[in-house]
Amino acid sequence: MKNFLLPVTTDGEIDFAYMENYIRELEAARVRELEAYLKVTRLSDYKLTDDDLQFMRSEIKYKNFQIGKLFDIFTGRDVIIGRTSEGSIPLISHQHDDNGISKFINRLNDRVLFNAKETIALADRGVFWASVQNQDFYIGTRVKALVFKDGVKSREIRLFFVTAINKLQILFTDYLTNATDTLPDLEINLPVDNNGNPDYEYMTRFILIQQKLAIKNVAEWKDRELNAYRAVITKFN
Repeated sequence: MKNFLLPVTTDGEIDFAYMENYIRELEAARVRELEAYLKVTRLSDYKLTDDDLQFMRSEIKYKNFQIGKLFDIFTGRDVIIGRTSEGSIPLISHQHDDNGISKFINRLNDRVLFNAKETIALADRGVFWASVQNQDFYIGTRVKALVFKDGVKSREIRLFFVTAINKLQILFTDYLTNATDTLPDLEINLPVDNNGNPDYEYMTRFILIQQKLAIKNVAEWKDRELNAYRAVITKFN
């Protein structure tokens, strides 16, 4: 039988009060770290403005675009992951986990390093999953790189495109089904401006508002936990 250590009182009994207070202090420390992170990253400003609400109520026209008309499409050559060395460059493979990154590797002299600011990674064999990367990356065997024909795009615009592309997942539910042959002809639905072109300004604003909404629950949880912690501290003081 294995033994493990627990804090005890002066009477040799398990000190449950100490454990409770210790865990509260750990939680409070994490909450303070979260509060500092939200402030530094400017994510503490999550409240929707009147302009945001008006924007969300506005009507916008959408139009279908063929992927092949929007992107230059590249297919990854064979990469044997086990023969790559550890490094700092993401290697994207056919997976949903870890944003598609199978490994961080060193530079490959015979492979294209794709500019993350103008490229979307797309796994389309076994899974159908597009992703936005934070740094330049390599693509693994048969993985696709979708390079915007009209150049660099902001992170918000790339996120909007990824969302539109991933809506096509339902077309590829069979594990053996892939979009290798049909990918250029697949259509995604995008908001358009008065000239019928993709409305990048709308996409940017939409994603920024979604970011506010996404952080809202986390920020509100942080406030609740912080207030509870302050109440406990006040009680014991």
